[in-house]
Amino acid sequence: MEALKQAETTEKGNVTLKKTIGLIEAIMLVVGMVIGSGIFFKPSIVFKNAGSPMMGILAWVAGGVIAMAAGLTLAEIGAAIPKTGGVFVYLKELYGDIFAFLFGWVQTVIYVPGATAALAIVFATQATYFIPMTGMQQKLLAIFMIFFLMTINVISTKFGAKIQLFATIGKLIPIVVIIGCGLLMGKAHSFAAPAVGTITGSAGFGAAILGTLWAYDGWQGVSSIAGELKNPKKDIPRSIIIGVSVILVVYILINVAVINVLPMTAVVASKKAASDVAVSLFGSGGASFIAAGIIISIFGALNGYLMTGIRIPFAMAQDKMLPFSGFLGKVNEKYSTPLNTFVVESILASLYVLSGSFDILTDLATFVIWIFFTMAVAGIFILRTKFKHIERPYTVPLYPIVPLLGIIGGVYVLVSTILTNTTNALYGIGIMITGLPVYFYIKKTSK
Repeated sequence: MEALKQAETTEKGNVTLKKTIGLIEAIMLVVGMVIGSGIFFKPSIVFKNAGSPMMGILAWVAGGVIAMAAGLTLAEIGAAIPKTGGVFVYLKELYGDIFAFLFGWVQTVIYVPGATAALAIVFATQATYFIPMTGMQQKLLAIFMIFFLMTINVISTKFGAKIQLFATIGKLIPIVVIIGCGLLMGKAHSFAAPAVGTITGSAGFGAAILGTLWAYDGWQGVSSIAGELKNPKKDIPRSIIIGVSVILVVYILINVAVINVLPMTAVVASKKAASDVAVSLFGSGGASFIAAGIIISIFGALNGYLMTGIRIPFAMAQDKMLPFSGFLGKVNEKYSTPLNTFVVESILASLYVLSGSFDILTDLATFVIWIFFTMAVAGIFILRTKFKHIERPYTVPLYPIVPLLGIIGGVYVLVSTILTNTTNALYGIGIMITGLPVYFYIKKTSK
């Protein structure tokens, strides 16, 4: 495979994107994409399923270890293949065109626009805490935010990365305040509380880990913009390792703060545990403080998903693997950014906002995406076996133990989804299969 032999060269003579993103922006992209709204709402379900405070904390640790293992592994692949497109490129080089296409197909038509739409709607919904809005007004605000961030990222990837930097710092401020004050001022000390879970034993602990894995999702997004990193061979592993480490520490500490402030029964009953902690510590003003923090958090996650997500259809178009590839794979001459891909994905996201179907579509696509994430992590064995000549600026530590931990985590997500939500899993596979006729048509017409 030529790209693996010459990973540092330009892709098939296409105009390349500018390398404007440094290590700090890359780290903030990882942290900003992962820490969205989940950390503010997930603690209750995790502790409920885990059955006790200590098991709940262990579930967050286990989820972080799995995410770290997958991240460390993908970092080696990303450093060896430092090209725009991330997981799409890894699948293409290690497994072949058809697997890469199916991953990219689901990402392009459902996951990227669906996740963007979902985040934009959550942003608008959270904004109603400060400004009352009707349902249609919320949708219009959501669409405005999509095109606002699209415009910023089209004008300058560097500018979009800077916004991610400030948004990530902004979202960490209320989290740090909750952690600091919760640990110092908390009086509940629920660490030794009796079991409260509705599911007992390993099944409950497994369900708790599953909840944390969704909260850790997003770290792989930085690999999608590898072609725009100043030093991708070094900065991909560094940003993933540092970013996931920061996230792991933040998640553990904020959950310890939660159970140090609120009684265990209150944590389990709460739908917004972090907000309730703020109210307990600071009174009614605490709710406003956290509401503002959530808005900033979602804003950063939305910017990150839009910035990295569109690089996958762009990479597919550059490889002539999508309909209208000539249009979608074009780099704007003035801004040196993938303008056309941004516009198409933003229009799709806006349609999902208006239809209200994005949550269902994203749920279906998430299962399929995890199939490919697991394949990508397992690809380390293919890379080391078949492509020993590739330069490796970074190698995963404790090989093969670390990759196996990442694979086990991915398989666990898939098996759990099949057992607990069989219908969605089957529908997700069905959506993936709809890409097959498109793939074979493109292959046939390109000959």
